[in-house]
Amino acid sequence: MPTYKLRGIDVDFPFEAYDCQLVYMEKVIEALQRRCNALLESPTGTGKTLCLLCATLAWRKSLGGFSTGSTKIKSEFFGSQSDVGSSQSEASNLPTIVYTSRTHSQLRQVVQELRRSNYRPKMVVLGSREQLCIHEEVSLLKGKAQTNACRSLCRKDRKRRCTHFPRVADYMKNNPHIGDEPIDIEDLVNIGRKSGPCPYYVSRELHKAVDILFAPYNYLIDREYRKSLSLEWNKSILIFDEAHNLESICADAASFDLSSGLLTACISEAKNCVDLAVGRQEESNDRSRNPDNFAILRALLLKLQKRIAEVPIESKELGFTKPGSYIYELLADLNITHETASNLIDIIEDATLLLEEDKKHDAKGSGSRLESIGNILKSIFRDKGNRHADSYRVHVQESEVNATDIFKGKSSRTLGWWCFNPGIAMQTFTEMGVGSIILTSGTLSPLDSFAQELKLDFPVQLENPHVISSNQIWAGVVSVGPSGRPFNSSFRNRDSPEYKQALGNAIVNFARIVPDGLLVFFPSYYLLDQCISCWKNMGNTNSSTIWERICKFKKPVIEPRQSSLFPLAIEDYMTKLKDTSTSGAVFFAVCRGKVSEGLDFADHAGRAVVITGMPFATRTDPKVRLKRDYLDLQAQSPREGCKMLKLLTGEEWYNQQASRAVNQSVGRVIRHRHDYGAIIFCDERFAQPNRQSQISVWIQPHIKCYNKFGDAVFTLTRFFRDGGTRVPAKPELADHKSIDLSPCSTASASDEGIKESSSGTSVDIKAAQSRDKSYPEKLPASSTSMDLPHSKDKLSSLLVVKSSNSSSHLRDILPANLSCFTPCLDLKRLKRSSDPMAKEKKLLTTGKEKMQYPNHDIIDLSGDLSLKKQQSKEKQLMPCSMKKRKVLLIEHDKLQHDKSSSVNASDAQRSGPRDLPPTDARAAEVEAKFLKHTNNDLHVSAEQRGADESKGSAFLIQVKEKLSPAEYKQFVGYMKEMKSKVIMIGNLLQRIVRLFSGPERLPLLERFKDFVPARYRSLYEQYLETKEMPDNQRN
Repeated sequence: MPTYKLRGIDVDFPFEAYDCQLVYMEKVIEALQRRCNALLESPTGTGKTLCLLCATLAWRKSLGGFSTGSTKIKSEFFGSQSDVGSSQSEASNLPTIVYTSRTHSQLRQVVQELRRSNYRPKMVVLGSREQLCIHEEVSLLKGKAQTNACRSLCRKDRKRRCTHFPRVADYMKNNPHIGDEPIDIEDLVNIGRKSGPCPYYVSRELHKAVDILFAPYNYLIDREYRKSLSLEWNKSILIFDEAHNLESICADAASFDLSSGLLTACISEAKNCVDLAVGRQEESNDRSRNPDNFAILRALLLKLQKRIAEVPIESKELGFTKPGSYIYELLADLNITHETASNLIDIIEDATLLLEEDKKHDAKGSGSRLESIGNILKSIFRDKGNRHADSYRVHVQESEVNATDIFKGKSSRTLGWWCFNPGIAMQTFTEMGVGSIILTSGTLSPLDSFAQELKLDFPVQLENPHVISSNQIWAGVVSVGPSGRPFNSSFRNRDSPEYKQALGNAIVNFARIVPDGLLVFFPSYYLLDQCISCWKNMGNTNSSTIWERICKFKKPVIEPRQSSLFPLAIEDYMTKLKDTSTSGAVFFAVCRGKVSEGLDFADHAGRAVVITGMPFATRTDPKVRLKRDYLDLQAQSPREGCKMLKLLTGEEWYNQQASRAVNQSVGRVIRHRHDYGAIIFCDERFAQPNRQSQISVWIQPHIKCYNKFGDAVFTLTRFFRDGGTRVPAKPELADHKSIDLSPCSTASASDEGIKESSSGTSVDIKAAQSRDKSYPEKLPASSTSMDLPHSKDKLSSLLVVKSSNSSSHLRDILPANLSCFTPCLDLKRLKRSSDPMAKEKKLLTTGKEKMQYPNHDIIDLSGDLSLKKQQSKEKQLMPCSMKKRKVLLIEHDKLQHDKSSSVNASDAQRSGPRDLPPTDARAAEVEAKFLKHTNNDLHVSAEQRGADESKGSAFLIQVKEKLSPAEYKQFVGYMKEMKSKVIMIGNLLQRIVRLFSGPERLPLLERFKDFVPARYRSLYEQYLETKEMPDNQRN
């Protein structure tokens, strides 16, 4: 594992780092050392998550040792303060790292990245009771009902207590090393089911003594969640990964909407509480609940309903708007003030508990509607003063009503208290003394508006280039259609039949040219529906419609408006991709929709993305209109603390929000270093320099503008015709001569030589990249040869490229934030040994060997990186794959099989002999000659090779014990097949998974992962998930 010295900090990184990765880690360390904030954008596929973890933990380690092997907890379980293990006193004064992302699925991928690093801090992942509860009854509930039921069963005075909660104390005392190795939500649940302690309370106790804490965003943004955390916030480090939606999340978390329907339901629940309290008094003389309190609550809600109904609304479009402080005037008329709000909140919580007791934990476990009223009051009266009200607006608008209400003369209204300053949540962290706040994502551009929205100063900023080469991306602005009509999706043009026809004909051409998957994004659902409806009916006389012509080349899938139907749409898309009757599938989607957020359409799942227009928000939308007015007002009269900052105007915000939505959509393709694809902007406005300046910086250098549609079609066709040159080929060697790869060669070596790593941040749809095909992927028929750019001539004569049809499945769509980078090339050609066990062992070990760095030599990059800052912008944007460190050249000798042969220890070109297990009289010697590059003399560790072979031998012995002789012979055949030059890896891995099925063989499934070549490991993990193997049966 190489070590890089960045700003004086030694950073252990699992692979040879690209330049952009080193720059990214340097920026992280700079922010941490300066105790300032950082805004870092790095495209998907650049290993952002792993870089972030390694740099942060290296900095933390430089301050003092991790707290592993110890916990020092102030807890209700242990009385005062209890030492569990041998606590390191220094750790208590060191900063805690809080790493957050949007979802637990993404955090699961972050934990996997931590496992791949060399760092082992004490850690824990926080989750909700809904995810962690293992109580047979409480686990079926949700929301507040589940929380109250849990707390009730954990009280000591209860006759019927939770059996898991009391076991937490003993488990924590007896297992001080929990959290020393990376654990996830599933691991905590398995601990609870196996050993008995409550996973939820184990995580809550463990988080008090960790070096790094993983949690979703809302654990920091939500005030109530944040208060529940026992952390020393002073000097702590807050990391927000996948932060591109952070501003909207912060604003939404601080806002609320109270509809007439919700208010009516709350009034009904308050009436039920009155009846329940009176009934209990009459039946059992239970006076613990005063019905008068619930009657007062009901009266206040009725009065609030009346006040909202009396608000004068002159225009349905404009509604009724007042400054944020008006909410206090409105509630003061109901006698709800800072002094009385706490009492009212207590009454609401009492009412909620009473309703839940009466429901006897219904099957759905849904919480009370009154709970939302309590949350609204907590939000309004969260501070003693009203200073935060300046960032709000009160808005009352007419809502859609049903026919019954119209007949009765009723109107439906919604009271909104909207926050237009996302920085409120972030400013709280500054007041708490947080050391650094790091925001990072693959699509943050434009950075200026992002920083201004959060009202934070970000001295450290970075817009990283991609790791791909320029021949892996086609980016163009297609200003006109096939007929010469300009593309412009503005309000004035979008309803024109001529515009829809021109756009449809263009997409017909793109569907013909682009292989496999095509994504087409529209600015809105309205325009999507209008265009598709038009295309289904528009066509020339006696000819096919535009829609039929599209379907001739690609089978269509349309993004549904309902979230519940989205998984079915994804499954339909992947099924149609596999259909050989057409050249793939086309997914019609919407910017800011589900398809544009967090999904990976890697490789053949997304070969091109078409943006049909600028996705501007509706100007007349009340939130958009009020947001623009708020920003304009702030820009005209900046406060004292903001005078030094250039404040964002409403129009600038409006434009940059559209650009950010475009960046999110185009980021669905080109997901890793070996991927390639096209980005097609079908709107003439993208040709404007100010529009292009807001596109992600890694795309900007590649954008070309086409004033003729034919020119765009010609270059796009040529791009995909030559697409095979961008995909790693599986070469066949004509003989045993050494292969000399030039440093900038994009060619890939054999399965045995290249170690490829992929990681990512997952969303709800987990997936793994399909490898059930030989490279190159399916291309237009005109592509019959493969030209490897930048590689030496002698290599091309040795390669025989085999192509086959692409295949895929639902999980071909990868989770977002996939990182894929290749370490030093280690080309090994091992001749088969006559020893059967030796053969089997090599089948396991050669696929997983890694380059070792003797004595962990430190590569000092401080000087190099300082020079980079003086380079021109064009050079900084040079694809990282062109700046990759020179690869290691290795020449392979034939294996010697004579047991009695000895190795000349003085021969510097030979490695030591590999000691094979004594299962046979034969042994094999591996001789590898290393060709040296200047200042890059790296060697493979013989000890590591021996350790790998010993591990392989041990695994084979276990396999022999678990399998029958016939099955074992079948397994060895699978291993030989894995080492063949052309394989259907997906089918092979599925057969191995089936072979290891059964309760006694499940541990073999997990252990075998270590022997799967790195490039196929994600696919194998997908098959494990499909198998749904219980984690508590894995070792």
